[in-house]
Parts: sequence; structure tokens; C-alpha cells
Amino acid sequence: MIENDKAAIIEVLNLYAFALDARQWDLFDRVFAEDVIAEFGPAGAAWTGLSNFKRSFAEFHDRLDSHQHTMMGQLVHVDGDKAHAFSYGNWLLIRDAAEGGSTWMGTGWYDDELVRTDVGWRIQRRVCKLQSWSGNPLVPEPDGEHNPDMNLNVLSRFADAGEIGYLKAIQEI
Repeated sequence: MIENDKAAIIEVLNLYAFALDARQWDLFDRVFAEDVIAEFGPAGAAWTGLSNFKRSFAEFHDRLDSHQHTMMGQLVHVDGDKAHAFSYGNWLLIRDAAEGGSTWMGTGWYDDELVRTDVGWRIQRRVCKLQSWSGNPLVPEPDGEHNPDMNLNVLSRFADAGEIGYLKAIQEI
């Protein structure tokens, strides 16, 4: 049964990237719990609630000409009706009108807490951290606000501080 749960959770993690790139925001209903808490970005931008999160992500991604999100290296730990997942991501953002080049590429990681619901597994809490980026910072932030300190998001620092939910979950076994 746990192997089926792990496969279902990996499907949810990958559906997130597909929903983003297809701009099918209603698919977020199959990825996130209604009361999701999502923390993204170097400044720790956070959203509470699925409708708020969907609206914000649609506004951000709809101003881009294209984007591709790749999820990989998924690790899953299931404990009854709760689970922790960890995965890496690559994010290619394209905005043709951006002065100085049309592409920006980021890499980073996700640390997720999931719950089993009547309709399947859903992410209830997501932490996403940008590890590195290249390209034109005016693609994601046309007003020039993009200047993250990558040293703050090194995975080993979060692990050493006990802030990776997946790591804590597997250490408790």
C-alpha cells in the first residue's frame, strides 16, 4: 500500500509542474489542500489558502510568454494519512519583451507536507527555495526586484537547522 501511496504522491508533485506550464489553474485543486500554506522565494513570500495561491500564481505566470517547470529526484515518506516529500526543481521562465534577454533559469528544492483526503493526496504545506539562477533577472521581476541571496537557501543549512520536514520524518523512523 505504501508503494501505491508513494506513486500517487509523486504524481501529485509532477501534476503541479504540468498545471503551471499548461496554465490550468483548476488542476491546483488536485495538487493542494484547500488550507494550503505555500512559502516561496528568497524573501519567504507566503500564501495561505488555495484560492489566494492559485490567483497569485496565475497573475505571475500569465505575464510570461512561456515557462517550463521540471520536478525531479522525488523522495517520499508516508506515515499513515500524512506524508513528507522532497524534490528538486528547475524553472525556465521566458518573457520575450524583457530588456536584456528573454530567459531566466532557476534551480532549487521543495519540501512538502501532504495529507490524505477523500479525493487523494494533497500538499498541505510547501516550502520552495531557490538555490541558483542564471539569465535575465528582469524576466521574473520586470521592476528589477529580483536579487536573492543564494547563500541563504543552501539545503545543508536548512538540514543542519532541523528545518527540512522530509529529513525530520525519515530520522524519526
